[in-house]
Amino acid sequence: MKSVIDILEKKISAAMAAATGRSCCKAQVCPATDPKFGDYQANGVMALAKEIKTDPRKLAEEMVKNLDVSDICEEAEVAGPGFINLRLKPDFVARTLFDISKDKERFGVERAAMPQTVVVDFSGPNIAKQMHVGHLRSTIIGDCICRLLEFEGHTVIRQNHIGDWGLQMGMVAYAVNKYAYRKETDEEFPWVEKPSEDVEWPTQDLDLDVLEGYYKKVTELAEEDTKVAEAVRKSTVDLQSGDRWTIGNWKIAKETTLKACFEIYRLLGGIFEIKDVREESFYKDMLPDVVAELKKESIAVESDGAICVFPEGFKNKEGEPLPFIIQKSDGAYLYATTDLAALRYRVDKLKADKIIYVTDARQSLHFQMLFKVADMAGWAKPDTLIHVAFGSVLGENGRPLKTREGENVKLRDLLTEAVECAKAIVEEKNPDLPLAKKEEIAKAVGIGAVKYADFSNNRTSDYVFSFDKMLAMDGNTAPYMQYAYARIKSIERKGKDRGIDAEAERSKVEKANLTEPAELDLAKHLVRYVEAIGAAVADYRPNYLTAYLYELAQKFSAFYTNCPVLDAGPDKRPTRLLLCDLTAMTIEHGLSELLGIEVVEQM
Repeated sequence: MKSVIDILEKKISAAMAAATGRSCCKAQVCPATDPKFGDYQANGVMALAKEIKTDPRKLAEEMVKNLDVSDICEEAEVAGPGFINLRLKPDFVARTLFDISKDKERFGVERAAMPQTVVVDFSGPNIAKQMHVGHLRSTIIGDCICRLLEFEGHTVIRQNHIGDWGLQMGMVAYAVNKYAYRKETDEEFPWVEKPSEDVEWPTQDLDLDVLEGYYKKVTELAEEDTKVAEAVRKSTVDLQSGDRWTIGNWKIAKETTLKACFEIYRLLGGIFEIKDVREESFYKDMLPDVVAELKKESIAVESDGAICVFPEGFKNKEGEPLPFIIQKSDGAYLYATTDLAALRYRVDKLKADKIIYVTDARQSLHFQMLFKVADMAGWAKPDTLIHVAFGSVLGENGRPLKTREGENVKLRDLLTEAVECAKAIVEEKNPDLPLAKKEEIAKAVGIGAVKYADFSNNRTSDYVFSFDKMLAMDGNTAPYMQYAYARIKSIERKGKDRGIDAEAERSKVEKANLTEPAELDLAKHLVRYVEAIGAAVADYRPNYLTAYLYELAQKFSAFYTNCPVLDAGPDKRPTRLLLCDLTAMTIEHGLSELLGIEVVEQM
């Protein structure tokens, strides 16, 4: 089932062509801003009228004569200087609602006509460091994009591009070697090769907080002590030359880090599997070829001893060409080189039709230059590379969220606090629930609140993190949405207690009986779910989806207030039970399947 907007745009474009004799006319249809003018509004007439030098209102009136939307809408109305207002027919809404009720897996959303293979690069923690609040947005926005694309029918390859190579990793390996205690262990993690039996190996159950402390200590010592700095450099050389002991220490650091990261990923709803992790080190043997090929094609040149690409259109503050450095004068490679190697691998080996990078907006320049270089090399076309940028998470002082000590807030601590705050609310609101049920609800509400608060903000904007606001039971919050779902599910339970078989009554509905304004208003919004999904996918903005769901919950509340369900007569109750069921299903699908937020049937 196509969205109403798609159907109307096709019909109106044909009417524009008939009125002007032009075949390239493109209508623009959007939901009406004020319901009193209708449900949809067609724009584009004024621009077309200006182009062909005619009166826009007269053109709109001529178009309406050629427009047949009688199967969907009431007669189109021309308003103002050339707007066309459209109002859906209740019969069309009733038929569409019935079709959706028979398609409970896809809600009438068509699969992509031309499915693609899409690589989504997101999260990207660093070895020997705890994930912090800065990783939150990349992780959950990236996950939501994957869910949306998968629902559309695309093949999605998740890639967690973790930082595990370079000078810092020599420092990490040195820190493990110097400070980590050693003991025999049989424990083995699936992402680490088991050490050979003849080597005494560092422990595999090193705590990440401890490891991060070791790493910070070595960082400080290396700045103060030249002997330590030299030892770190040697450790880096040993790592990159394949010294078995150094590599073993480095693997322990990776294992420790990933173990902690995956605890967070599971808490957030199972964001990744181990196979999705693709470390920077995976591409290390490809880096020389990247530089060699760019030099061979005269795309990369030597500049002050370094190898650089100077993509057109990028300049520094002095107006000079800005270099994209791919190899330093000492022969070392950079993030840019690894990103080029990863991009090439994804296109050549993973057969990606599109690559999406989900990072904060501060990396925008890097990705603009990366995409330009890839285009210059012929490795990917510009429209197949997308940077989904996002703003920062701020504290209530309007500055980046930090601890009192000025450090980044650890994501694990933030999520734990969210669950504890939610548990306190559950205890207050429903103290008689069993402990296990309280903990289940607290986890769903706490984690859901953090994720929903992020999603509901425009991803390109900064937003202020506030537990009080995100855990509120009213407003555009996860608890409000989860409560709306639980409230609807309780209707069916109450009906069962009264001997009402809701499922049997709904199954008899062949045409929804939408006579009350609140019924029709809710039904129209349910029909628009396909539009909300399409808009969220098209611009990679989860807030379009949360805005739709919030409005759906509000419209349901108005419906429930004005239209008794269980006490309705036999002519109305089946339709109202159907509206309840479709609303609950839509909220559950939007939250659980597309946003990765759990729903609960009891709050």
